[in-house]
Amino acid sequence: MSANRSAALDWQPSATLAAAQCRARMLRRARDFFAAHDVLEVDSPILSRAAVTDPHIESVSAGLQLDPETEYFLQTSPEFPMKRMLCAGYPDIFEICKVFRDGECGRQHQPEFTLVEWYRLGFDLQQIAADTVAFLTAMIRPGLISGPARQVLYRDAFLQATGVDPLCATLAALKSAADDDERLESVLGDRRDDWLDLLLTQKIAPGFARDRLTVLSHYPASQAALARLSPDNAEVAERFEVFFGNLELANGYVELTDALEQRARCDADQAARRATGRRRRPLDESFLAALDSGLPDCAGVAVGFDRLLMINCSVDDIAGVQSFAFAGPGDAVK
Repeated sequence: MSANRSAALDWQPSATLAAAQCRARMLRRARDFFAAHDVLEVDSPILSRAAVTDPHIESVSAGLQLDPETEYFLQTSPEFPMKRMLCAGYPDIFEICKVFRDGECGRQHQPEFTLVEWYRLGFDLQQIAADTVAFLTAMIRPGLISGPARQVLYRDAFLQATGVDPLCATLAALKSAADDDERLESVLGDRRDDWLDLLLTQKIAPGFARDRLTVLSHYPASQAALARLSPDNAEVAERFEVFFGNLELANGYVELTDALEQRARCDADQAARRATGRRRRPLDESFLAALDSGLPDCAGVAVGFDRLLMINCSVDDIAGVQSFAFAGPGDAVK
């Protein structure tokens, strides 16, 4: 029997029945949390003619026979349509959905995964961070979190762990702190934010308490993504992430509401994509038009639901909590 034929017979789910039962319980718990906070569940389209421009995220493309000349894309997040809903007058909203990202496959990443995303009107950074901690605490199995969440500024975390100031350190200093070698140079080049991301992964996050949540906030302005810049310090953005140990669970913003600034950031993303050999992406003009009509002051957050399952099921590979995980190009489903 050929290897391909043998792989095709590997039809078993990658998640155990116990993991599937845990997923069902957690989905109910998530919806109960939002119902208790009067947050409306919504549904957004998975297929779009537009794609995110973020140079660190790759959309999965799709084709339709009814429109063969157009390239479509699977959503990487429901963020854009959800913000259009807020612009149209919707209240606080949440969604639990499948999202897709190309180029991400490993023990903590799969091209297809489940995301929980929500938006709260009028929330500032502290409020949305506290809301996120409350959600995560409600979702994680009792006894696994041993104390209150620790809040730390991005800059302070870098200074404490590496002695390097991420807001003003030279590229050479960042490379030195990352134990620079030729392999890293060939992959990261002179992209400053990529070196910061590497330091966060290798030097900062491993120092977070394994049995507590850590809220890391006020990322550099260059990593604002769709967050607004801090009105008190334009060097940093009102963006935060929440970790359990060194596992990132949530990414949130006080949302950028300026349509002109958002378009400028998209243009900068496109330039960065060109500079790294990535394709330009079609802009979501409907999203930009919605922003131009007026996005109310709000804050939003996205949580990787499968990673919460990993914690509750004591599994160290995301494939173990997905019914049928994608293994990788040319590989069988696990």
